[in-house]
Amino acid sequence: MNGQYPSVLLEKAVGEFAKLPGIGRKTAMRLVLHLLRQETSAVDAFGQAIMTLKHEVKYCKVCHNISDVELCSICANPRRDASGVCVVENIRDVMAVESTQQFHGLYHVLGGVISPMDGIGPSDLQIDSLVKRVEAGGIQEVILALSTTMEGDTTNFYIYRKLEQSGVKLSVIARGIAVGDELEYADEVTLGRSIVNRTPFHGTT
Repeated sequence: MNGQYPSVLLEKAVGEFAKLPGIGRKTAMRLVLHLLRQETSAVDAFGQAIMTLKHEVKYCKVCHNISDVELCSICANPRRDASGVCVVENIRDVMAVESTQQFHGLYHVLGGVISPMDGIGPSDLQIDSLVKRVEAGGIQEVILALSTTMEGDTTNFYIYRKLEQSGVKLSVIARGIAVGDELEYADEVTLGRSIVNRTPFHGTT
């Protein structure tokens, strides 16, 4: 046992929390000690929520957003404009765009961006399923709303090449989002304007 920890159980718990992104060992220690001070029922509920999330959460069979059922509430909503699809990197970006209340279409969650340095290629993402959605008909515009990073731009261009002959309109969000920024950290007004002021995408930005 590490001498600084009075308990192996404490050390193991801190080690697990420290594996979470953005959580160092000091923060992990504070979280663990906070849980120890709570009622057993509260900690049980916390643990059960995590277990249930992992074992029971589903991904929408159409857009790959997180859902409790096979078809997410956005795809299942008849009031959404099914002719427009906003392509985002992850579930957090769906939440960010939704918070602007400026987009009323559907989404397509890629699950990441092309990043050779990280070993992520097109086949690791939900790009083929996007192409199939477009080929199935009904979609008139695909809005590329990926992070304004080199990886995001590379992914934009790859999707453009896959869809340029489809006849669908391809747009990219306006560069109100600073280069290098991720969507989830943009404020709602800036992101909303970037969506409203989107521009046609022709392989370059």
